[in-house]
Amino acid sequence: MIRETSEGVTLAVRAQPGAKKTAITGIYGEGPAAQLKIAVQAPPVEGRANDALIAFLADFFSLPRSRVALISGELSRSKVFLIRDVSLAAGEAALKLAAKR
Repeated sequence: MIRETSEGVTLAVRAQPGAKKTAITGIYGEGPAAQLKIAVQAPPVEGRANDALIAFLADFFSLPRSRVALISGELSRSKVFLIRDVSLAAGEAALKLAAKR
C-alpha cells in the first residue's frame, strides 16, 4: 500500500467516486496488493475525482498540493500517488492514526 521512493512515498489508493463526503473508508485487498480505500465526493468526470484525491491527500499529510502527484491510474479506480517529502515511517504513522478514527 505504501512504499518508499527516493522522492518520498508512493501510496496505492482504491477510489470510490460520487460519495457523500471524501474520507478514508478502509483497506481494499490484502498483502502487498492492498490499497487504501478513499471515498471521494467528486464525480469521476473530467479528472475531478483525481483532483479531489490530490487535495485530500495533501491535506491529510499536511503538504501543499504540489507535493502530491498521480503517477498511475488516471482513468481507473486503482491509483498510485507519489507523496513527496514524506518518509515511510511518517506515512505509516499517519495511516495507522487514520485507521484508529
